[in-house]
Amino acid sequence: MNITEYFTRISYNGSYKTLDLETLTAIFQHHIRAVPFENLSIHCGETIELDLEPVYDKIVRKKRGGWCMENNHLLSWVLKTLGYDTTIIGAKVYSPEENAYNHHINHLLLKVVLDGKAYIVDGGFGMVYQMWQPMELISGKDQPQVPGIFRFMEDNGIWYLEKIKRKQYNPNQSFSNSNDLEKNACRKIYLFTLEPREIEDFRPQSVYLQTSPDSLFVTKSICSLQTTDGLWALVGWKLTKVKYNYKENMDLVEFTTLTDEEVEKTLKDKFRVMLDHKLIPVNNSRWSMFSFIG
Repeated sequence: MNITEYFTRISYNGSYKTLDLETLTAIFQHHIRAVPFENLSIHCGETIELDLEPVYDKIVRKKRGGWCMENNHLLSWVLKTLGYDTTIIGAKVYSPEENAYNHHINHLLLKVVLDGKAYIVDGGFGMVYQMWQPMELISGKDQPQVPGIFRFMEDNGIWYLEKIKRKQYNPNQSFSNSNDLEKNACRKIYLFTLEPREIEDFRPQSVYLQTSPDSLFVTKSICSLQTTDGLWALVGWKLTKVKYNYKENMDLVEFTTLTDEEVEKTLKDKFRVMLDHKLIPVNNSRWSMFSFIG
């Protein structure tokens, strides 16, 4: 870990010597605004690796993004290097299409302990369910953030994350009935326990998610990046811009359909992503953009 090189990658120039919540939050926010949540390797004929060296090379040196098992694995290395008490844990993501949580652990996230308090740090979920601040691990407490109100609920050692959303305003009537506009105000995101995990625990699901025809990551090419007031998302050929709390407690959601030529340019311009191999965009309509697992 070259911490200076990592900070250059995420454009972080602040202090990092003091291990407090303010510093942790600042580093975390720079990460999610610099490193996209993306699965483009799958659609470029590449294999997603989970070991730290290839993850570091991909995200820091090649300035790519990654999914949860890359983003949060790298973030755990960063935080441990700085001296934070950091533990990898695993979650099962909720699928609105199935109205159920996954049977397998398919999301990697982090628990960080500061001054005797536990926080969940998750820099690898993406889209509108990406938290913008570390969340205190406390049950039943509303934790308002710019994207909406997040909340943990605990039951017999199982923790549930959910988000209360604002309504969405879409000025483009041609997309007014789009499946990508979520109707529910409160949305389940994932469940987890506090059992410590190793990266080896995630390898079977990593293979499955890259190869199974039933995997969301196989049926969609995905790239999303948080901004200072919302996010950009590219799913297949559909570009989405979200601006949080645009007006009257409502988020602005704008859709644009791109051509093949515009996809590559948009990845460079909006997401600052340069690919080594040709991307073949995919967007299977079975899944909405709000079904994302990490």
